[in-house]
Amino acid sequence: MTEQAGKRFLYVVVCAAGVAAGVSKLIGAAQERDWEVGVIATLVAMGGFFDSAAVGAQTGRPVRSAWRTPADPRPFPPPDAVVVAPATFNTVNKWAAGIADTLALGTLCEAAGLGIPIAVLPCVADALAAHPAYRDSLARLRAMGVRFGDPYTGEARPDGARPDFAWERALDLL
Repeated sequence: MTEQAGKRFLYVVVCAAGVAAGVSKLIGAAQERDWEVGVIATLVAMGGFFDSAAVGAQTGRPVRSAWRTPADPRPFPPPDAVVVAPATFNTVNKWAAGIADTLALGTLCEAAGLGIPIAVLPCVADALAAHPAYRDSLARLRAMGVRFGDPYTGEARPDGARPDFAWERALDLL
């Protein structure tokens, strides 16, 4: 538990997918469920996939994407849980392989190693989801205890509308 009595701390890892613009929905839902939230974004996601200033204002903490130096204070307390939403093909595969070359991936690798509950909402196109490496990565992460929501492709329905991204499902998985 964090320094605020009764508040659990949730890390939200945001990857570069079009639906990332809606991450404030997940943050708001988590706050309604009495979570404190800190956001870590992939470097590409920071390039305009969501409004990092608005998300920072919503959480009361800066959005992180870069490593801190040993002399810098820790901007977030240790997590009680982690959500990865949206989770991209690249992030899932690199994480499953143990690659920790960014803050987001390093955080995910460490959280898995510590046994911290992790929920993932994949956002991967059907063609990429069919790739054997992706299927192997999902199996490896599931074997590590990572919980997955239904995959989201963002493909338009016959009426042209796109389905909603199920942000709150990540919280239910925890």
